[in-house]
Amino acid sequence: MQYKKTSFESWGSICLSSAYLAPVEYYVALAKANTVNLEQFDSYEKQTYRNRCNILTANGICALTIPVEKSTELKTLTRDIRISAHNDWQTQHWRTIETAYNTSPFFEYYIDDLLPFYEKKWVFLWDFNIEIQNKILELLEIEKKIKFTEGFSLITDANTLDLREQIHPKKASNIELMPYYQVFERKFGFIPNLSIIDLLFNMGNESQLIII
Repeated sequence: MQYKKTSFESWGSICLSSAYLAPVEYYVALAKANTVNLEQFDSYEKQTYRNRCNILTANGICALTIPVEKSTELKTLTRDIRISAHNDWQTQHWRTIETAYNTSPFFEYYIDDLLPFYEKKWVFLWDFNIEIQNKILELLEIEKKIKFTEGFSLITDANTLDLREQIHPKKASNIELMPYYQVFERKFGFIPNLSIIDLLFNMGNESQLIII
């Protein structure tokens, strides 16, 4: 199935990679699909949304990256990637998030939901991504049954859209996202397809209007 700007309504099934506070287009695709398959047997790749997200700060777009341990294997499955314990990334990320969004309309509303993810110690990147994604879906009030792949998926079904490498920091979004209020919009103009938390902190329970 081709990835088109107008194709969301017709999607039956999609396949996604795990992601750290994925961009808005990821959640649009997730919300629109009837069936969601989450790939857990892909080879880990650097500089993807698997361990990074983009937020908007007073200085512009800022990439928050979770440090991971280097593997001795040539290829390591994403599900086996360990988070580095030698960097206080959680404190750094939360401070940056707080500084960027503490004046947004809904930041205080979601603190108690998201702060625990930056206090608990995590071993595997996969576990962290899945747990925080579940929380985001809960906050968005999106009920979606997500299936984990049982082996690396070779997509042969014409009705399944493979988005594992399509939703990528180095690739422009293929969908037109509706503009919404952003804290620094007067300074930078509207910046589309940032992390889902940008939408949540700025729009709160109206986020579904943008996604669905």
